[in-house]
Amino acid sequence: MKGQVVRTAAAHPEMENQTVMIKDIRQGMKNLVMTVIVLDIGPAVQVKEREVRTLKVADGTACINLSLWGDAGNHIVPGDIIRLSKAHVNVYRNCVTLLNGKACEIDKVGEFCMVFNEQLNMSEPNLELSAGACSGKNGGGPPLAMGPPQGGNKAIPPRGPVPPPQSLDSKGPKMNNNGGKPPPQRVGGPKGPPRPDRR
Repeated sequence: MKGQVVRTAAAHPEMENQTVMIKDIRQGMKNLVMTVIVLDIGPAVQVKEREVRTLKVADGTACINLSLWGDAGNHIVPGDIIRLSKAHVNVYRNCVTLLNGKACEIDKVGEFCMVFNEQLNMSEPNLELSAGACSGKNGGGPPLAMGPPQGGNKAIPPRGPVPPPQSLDSKGPKMNNNGGKPPPQRVGGPKGPPRPDRR
C-alpha cells in the first residue's frame, strides 16, 4: 500500500466531529472522537506529579490500550461507555496506544450495553513501528503499560530448566515397578476412627 495517505482529524477538518473506529486509527492521529467501552483498568502509577492508568477499551471493531493521565481514572469503572474527544495516538514500546491529552474531553455516555471486539488488539507489539515514535518523545511523556500486552491465549515460555517429558511406550505412560499396573489409589473420604482390637 505504498503512497497511502493516513487521514488524521487534525489534517482533515471534515473528520473532526466524526467518530473514528479503533481499527481505523494509526500512529500520529490527533483530535480523535471515539466512543468505547472500558474493559479493564490497571492500577494508578505515579509519574512526576501526575498519575497515569492504563485502560483496555474497545468498540465494535477492535480494542486498544488507553493511557489515562490525571484524575479522570478515578471516576471510570469497567463497563462504562465513554466518549473521548480530542484524543491522540502514539507508539510506546512498539505498541500503538491511545492517549488523553490536556485538551481531551471524556464523557460517560452509558454502561454495559455495547457490542465490542477484543479479538483484534491494536496494542499488540509491532516491531515495524518507527523507533523515533517509541522513544517516548510525545511531549506529554511516555504512556505506561500494565505489563504484558493483552491479546489472546499466548503461551509464556517457562523460566529455568524444563523437565524432560515422560517417555511413552506402546501401552501409554510408564508405570511403577508393579507389573505395569498404576499405583493403588485410595477410594472414599478421610480415614475413619480406628477399629477396636478383636482378640
